[in-house]
Amino acid sequence: MTTPETGAQTPRDVQERLWAERTGEPFLLYRDGAGHQVIHLLGAGAEHVTIGRRPDNDVALTWDAEVSRVHAQLERIGGEWVVVDDGLSRNGTFVNGEQATTRRRLGDGDRLVVGETGLLFRTPSDAAWHSTVSVERNRDRIPVTDAQRKVLVALCRPLKESAYAAPASNREVADELHLSVDAVKAHLRVLFDRFGLDELPQNQKRARLAALALVDKLVTERDF
Repeated sequence: MTTPETGAQTPRDVQERLWAERTGEPFLLYRDGAGHQVIHLLGAGAEHVTIGRRPDNDVALTWDAEVSRVHAQLERIGGEWVVVDDGLSRNGTFVNGEQATTRRRLGDGDRLVVGETGLLFRTPSDAAWHSTVSVERNRDRIPVTDAQRKVLVALCRPLKESAYAAPASNREVADELHLSVDAVKAHLRVLFDRFGLDELPQNQKRARLAALALVDKLVTERDF
């Protein structure tokens, strides 16, 4: 099954997800047949969104043979989004592991499965998001020393050539800045803490930090 977490999460993926969250609009997050992240915004003008294998669906999962031609529909009702199957699909639509047999209201973080494809439903305007974004908007008041900023620039440098590149390794940062690897690790530990990334898995912290540095313009094209 393909899910939003399938495959390596690139800095570009993180940047796009942060951008989608900051729009404040609900959105669907999933991976296409090639494993690339796809974000489908459910903008203020949308009332109905069809999901299915046919190319003319709003969310067209053309690569998934287990998805029906018209599989399910999302509807906006009173400011909330609900998923509707009503027998459209042959294999059913599942929300958080339970088959949706009637209209089911979706909440932030709910996971839909249609065929062999998983989709994550996000509503950034929920109260939980407001709490998170208030912290993120205070990031400009987080002190970053000149030395730490140089580490951020070196970390992001590979992304100048390709948004899908991995951030620089500790050794690459150390070589560029003429520091020891231990010194680089110490700077990164402080940055992970200040940016609230300590709870992330170790293999995601660097990509998230690099993406935040670029999104928040702590590192810009002029730095390269």
